[in-house]
Amino acid sequence: MLVFGDSWTWGAAASSPAEGYAYVLAELLDGETTVDGVRGSGYLVPGGEGIGTFGERIARLDPRLGPDLIIVQGSINDRHLPDTGYADAVTAAWDALAGIYPGTPVVVLGPAPQVLPVESATARIDRDLAGLAAARGWPYVSPVLEEWITPEDYEWVIDTGDIGRDHPTSAGHAYLAQRVADALAALRPAR
Repeated sequence: MLVFGDSWTWGAAASSPAEGYAYVLAELLDGETTVDGVRGSGYLVPGGEGIGTFGERIARLDPRLGPDLIIVQGSINDRHLPDTGYADAVTAAWDALAGIYPGTPVVVLGPAPQVLPVESATARIDRDLAGLAAARGWPYVSPVLEEWITPEDYEWVIDTGDIGRDHPTSAGHAYLAQRVADALAALRPAR
């Protein structure tokens, strides 16, 4: 399985990146994940150290990888930009991904709220991605609409300190991995 995304996929704020949700997900599914997460990356925003936008990073993926499933996560990193060009950037990135791995199922994992209440820009990104995924027939999982992070669990799921900077704790990553595993299990009959 290829898990592609931003700093949440990279494992930011976990005790080590290997405790990030994408790695824990492999254990839960008794499989292997190739993790491609870059801090600060989005569809319009290049990642830290100029690594690139989602589209630029997808263009560099190894076509020989041959995943059985692709999860594309996020990203909230585009939330401070106007939505001009957003749908085009998402469409181009997803077209490239489908071209590199034709026939491979793709599940889009929308952004999860890093703060509560959910920012309006994060909600907009969630709606936009849901609509674009639906147009392709790709399953969409919305941590925002499904309320994966609530006021009752926010304090242990999200590290709001100077180190975590509103990313999941190790326990939060484990929780998110279980939620993703549950979502994939719910999708399996439909696939």
